[in-house]
Amino acid sequence: MKRNKVRTEISCFDKLCDGGLNESSINLIVGGAGSGKTIFSIQFLMAGLKKGETCVYITFEEKKEELYQNMLCLGFDLQKYEDKGTFIFMEYSPEKVKNLLDEGGGALDQIMRFKHVSRIAIDSITSFALLFENELRKKKASLELFDILKKWNITCVLTLQKGLEEKDLVATTNNGPLEFEVDTIILLYLLRSDKKRKRYLEILKMRGSKHSEGFHEIRVDKGIVIFPTELKIKKDN
Repeated sequence: MKRNKVRTEISCFDKLCDGGLNESSINLIVGGAGSGKTIFSIQFLMAGLKKGETCVYITFEEKKEELYQNMLCLGFDLQKYEDKGTFIFMEYSPEKVKNLLDEGGGALDQIMRFKHVSRIAIDSITSFALLFENELRKKKASLELFDILKKWNITCVLTLQKGLEEKDLVATTNNGPLEFEVDTIILLYLLRSDKKRKRYLEILKMRGSKHSEGFHEIRVDKGIVIFPTELKIKKDN
């Protein structure tokens, strides 16, 4: 049975993965600084906002004013949707994170349920892990977070800060492997080519869906624009 898809409306991306991200899935966007992770996550939310969906953006380090200004330069007016009550920006301190985990979602759980949130972006899971000093606690906290996300049954995008130089990657943070917990891994590269850097995208895995197995150049111009190559399609189990 074909899974329901959630469109990202990122130029050409949905064509690369049989229509978009899987509904109610957890999707990891991996890349180094400047590779486009935050822009990807905001575009994913904007696609829902434009359809009237309620979306949540959670950050552990991004400042609201700076994010809004940077995204406005790309044509994404987050303030407009916040004023409508459909975009919810949440900056989490270590204490708020503790409450989130201890209470199985806490106040955020109420927002998810009563505002009927359909999409969430967490930027970044790397910063989340750094809130915990003990390695065992980092792993436990990450598993608790994934349990909460799965309970909400929404489509989620997580970002992970990791510089990429090779095609192959085992996605890890300081608290252990993530590749078995997430449904999708999307890699964003920022590589030097002909004395300048270019961005590329690769879909490493997407459970239960056909997807491209190639590299695709991407550019940032009013959001991420993908230049697809001839597609090779594979199926992950």
